[in-house]
Amino acid sequence: MSAAERADIPYARRVVVKVGSSSISGDSAHRIGPLVNALAAAHAHGTEIVLVSSGAIATGMPFLLLDERPSDLATQQAAAAVGQNVLIYRYQEALRPFRIVAGQVLLTAGDLENATHRSNARRAMERLLGLRILPIVNENDTVATHEIRFGDNDRLAALVAQLIGADALVLLSDIECLYTHPPDDPGALPIPRVAYGDDLHGFEFGSVVVNSVGTGGAATKVSAARLAAAAGIGVLVTSADRVGEALTGAEIGTWFQPNPEPTAGPATGAVRTAADKLG
Repeated sequence: MSAAERADIPYARRVVVKVGSSSISGDSAHRIGPLVNALAAAHAHGTEIVLVSSGAIATGMPFLLLDERPSDLATQQAAAAVGQNVLIYRYQEALRPFRIVAGQVLLTAGDLENATHRSNARRAMERLLGLRILPIVNENDTVATHEIRFGDNDRLAALVAQLIGADALVLLSDIECLYTHPPDDPGALPIPRVAYGDDLHGFEFGSVVVNSVGTGGAATKVSAARLAAAAGIGVLVTSADRVGEALTGAEIGTWFQPNPEPTAGPATGAVRTAADKLG
């Protein structure tokens, strides 16, 4: 069932969860265990889970003896090639006690704009889910060009949620919810709910942040959440540390109410059009 409210998430047939680099790499690599525990619990209850995971470049950096995210494309691609392998290994090791097998799916934005590639990606993920495999999706950083420098996996997660007809999307962050201004600003207030069609222009979510491990920020999550919500998919933005509560329908984070009358289904060719409208 499509999740109209947070409380519906435990009863959703299919949920996409996105986690960022800063939550599962470097000093935060230990968070993979708790994240997988929460995903496995939902999987055990019959929910079809797709994980969109950043972190290939950040995970590969130590193996290339890099102290910070490389600025040149070739080194970013090299770090991604090494890191993606290690990242999937870590996920599979964490999933092993639950007897869950991971399936790696690497995509670029171009794959979701090309009708043939999009159809192939959808068919592959549908088959993985039918076999009770847990797909782990990431941007194909080793071959990406523009996307590797300016893209973000929040948007990719929204597009994947549309592609496979997900009932809910959970965007995991470093903070528990979105705020009306940067949370460190005086007077910043939490935003518990965004009704479909709400005007958010008065809020200051900040621009994309490029840090030592990845890209992202509140603005990218708002854009991705509104993209998915427009397609009729409810979206929860919350902290990676509270993923277990998120998947059990707790009243946490910022909930983006889905469009009650989406004009284009998630499995149509309207992915590019919807993305363009939201930048």
